Order: sequence, then C-alpha cells, then structure tokens
Amino acid sequence: MATGVGDDGTTGLLFGGRVPKDDPRTEAYGTVDEAVSCLGLARAELVALEASGALPASLSDLATTVLQLQRDLFVAGAELAANPEAWDRLVDGQTRVDEPMLERLETLLAEAEASVEMPREFTVPGADRVSAALELARAVTRRAERRVTSLDRNGQVAGDWVVPWLNRLADLLWTYARLVEQAGLGTTETVRT
Repeated sequence: MATGVGDDGTTGLLFGGRVPKDDPRTEAYGTVDEAVSCLGLARAELVALEASGALPASLSDLATTVLQLQRDLFVAGAELAANPEAWDRLVDGQTRVDEPMLERLETLLAEAEASVEMPREFTVPGADRVSAALELARAVTRRAERRVTSLDRNGQVAGDWVVPWLNRLADLLWTYARLVEQAGLGTTETVRT
C-alpha cells in the first residue's frame, strides 16, 4: 500500500528510524532485494520447465533450493535494514545471518561442485534462461557483497556472517548456473582468453 511517507526521500529502517533513500545502508539492502528478484526469475523458469515436463531430473530440487535462498536473502536484508540502535533485537537465522546459514551454503556448494564439470574457459551467460537468471543473481549478489563490505569496514553491519555468506552465495549461484548449462537446457558458449 502506498503511504507517501517516502516522498521526502527517506525510507524506514527495521525497528524504527529513517534514513535517506540513497544512504549506503539502503543501497546495500536494496541490492540484496534485487538479488531476491533475480532469483525469482530463475525459480519461475524452473517451475515452468517442470510443469512442461522439460526439467531434467538432476534439477528437480533446484526451484525449492532457490526459494530457500530467496528467503535467506530476506534475512540478510533484514540485518542490513535494521536500525543500529536496535541491533540487540536481531535474531540469528531470522533477522541476522548466522554461522549455520553460512554452513548450509557451504554444504550446498560442496554438493554442487561435486556434480559439475568446471569449465576451462570463461562462460558467456545466456546459454538458457535459467542459467542466465542465475548469473544475473550472482552478479547482483557480488554487488551486494561489495556494498556490505563497505558498510562492514565502517562498523555498520550488525553481525559477522553476512559478508562471507554473500560471498558463498555468489559462488553457489555461479556453480548452479554451470549445473543448469550442463543439464542441457541450452548451448554453452565460451570465450577464449
């Protein structure tokens, strides 16, 4: 519902307070929100492929995993959007990224890496719609990681895990894009260097 409260160029923080819409904190959690949307594209494509019977069995759980990653990004966004005066109200795994979340990503990454043949050359995104959406999500996640790293350097991040979590997430999304390409949904193009 439109309230018009942000017409003055400010936005609300979790647990109260307002900051300018171009504040570095807003830029960071806004970029996390963009990654959520990009993953939504990937998930929508996966669901459509599954509904049409065109999704390879090797990718049957990927839409569910992507949905969980979207939900986890909401946790990261909540941490970044929290008023610093209320950081003590953040809850690990719900409104603040915690170590078990990082460990889950590392497990998913290890499983994916064990199932993929790593390319020997740079891969050009766009072999298929799912891998392209995953690559877009990866690139946006890397931008979020850069924004959050700047905040962290200035003591503006509540916990210790959001930067490494974003780093692993980007690695995982890159690996998932390779898995999708290797499942044969499209043709992979490489660039020789």
